[in-house]
Amino acid sequence: MDFEPSDRTRDFQERLTAFMEEQVLPAEAVYEEQLHALGNPHGQPAVMEELKEEARRRGLWNLFHPDPQYGPGLSYLEYAPLAEISGRSHIGPEAINCSAPDTGNMEVLTQFGTQEQKDRWLRPLLDGEIRSAFAMTEPDVASSDATNIQLRIERDGDDYVLNGRKWWTSGAMREECQIFIVMGKTDPNAATYKQQSQILVPRNTPGVTIVRNLPVFGYVDQEGHAEVLFEDVRVPATNIISGEGDGFMIAQARLGPGRIHHCMRSIGAAERALEAMCRRALSRTTFGAPIATRSNILDWIAEARIEIEMVRLLTLKTAWPIDTVGNRHARTEIAAIKVAAPNMALKIVDRAIQVHGGGGVSNDFPLAWSYAHLRTLRLADGPDEVHKLSIARQELRQYVAEAQAAATASSSA
Repeated sequence: MDFEPSDRTRDFQERLTAFMEEQVLPAEAVYEEQLHALGNPHGQPAVMEELKEEARRRGLWNLFHPDPQYGPGLSYLEYAPLAEISGRSHIGPEAINCSAPDTGNMEVLTQFGTQEQKDRWLRPLLDGEIRSAFAMTEPDVASSDATNIQLRIERDGDDYVLNGRKWWTSGAMREECQIFIVMGKTDPNAATYKQQSQILVPRNTPGVTIVRNLPVFGYVDQEGHAEVLFEDVRVPATNIISGEGDGFMIAQARLGPGRIHHCMRSIGAAERALEAMCRRALSRTTFGAPIATRSNILDWIAEARIEIEMVRLLTLKTAWPIDTVGNRHARTEIAAIKVAAPNMALKIVDRAIQVHGGGGVSNDFPLAWSYAHLRTLRLADGPDEVHKLSIARQELRQYVAEAQAAATASSSA
């Protein structure tokens, strides 16, 4: 494995770092002021459009996309450090058109969409003209097991009709969100992993009702996390993605790379929290000495650096097989980073909050919001427990034959 950054990765790192420091980080306060002035927590501050234009001008657009006809064609190993840099700010990914759920939806359309679907939905997403949402999780079932999904997608002539309820449909509250990718069951009697399909549903389709936004730890995220009701929602049969029964396969293809993106952005958030912790510890004095001289604070800082480096290496190690042999052969590594990265970042942000004292839990610093956002990542794209189950099963598999042979020998003795 070779984790040495390529020349073009170094070039993008330098240019993206400059963009973040010169444009994005200074714009955070402006973004919040403009969002508040709009009177709509899901509105689009004007400064974001300015950042997007500047990102395009600097050639920092669609960096996530591995297909060179839609972006710079970076590998996942090349994109990983760039996702980390953008993750230092909650507005960074959108500014370069690399934010979820659009990235995953664009990759789905690229891999599985028809030319008509690409022309109508992929192109405006790539151009940043619209946003999208992914509707998979449901309130009435344990959605960590995707086979539980109940929303029905039934064929009726030249159409499909959808009925069901979704929630945590991220991005659905935004005015710019124009298209949903919805996962549901087309054939409950098929084999377990062939019952599900994914289909494109324009937001303004009759029967689609945005019921409410779901706050996260009291925060109302700008993109929103919606509960959505589908009642006799009729869309053309041509809106099916790939084909009936391919929904589970598409979900697996979508979630692998998406988890890489989430994890690298988490590392960026952890780096910013460590930076804040160090600056705060050096600037505050208690009982006659700087906080930074306290042994427990020194331990926290040292442990943070160690843990960030370990998770970064694990994430790069995961990107390597995705690039070289594909998603399916990196399942254990993908599951491992999905557990490790959010937990690592949460630990560092929590300690940074502690060093900031009362200020740390206020909105005067970005730490409380960062903690709330990172905590959701222990659930998004599958909870920790599901990923640990997958890792454990894979680990045990190599010993199954050995155990069976021992049992056979024991019974015949």
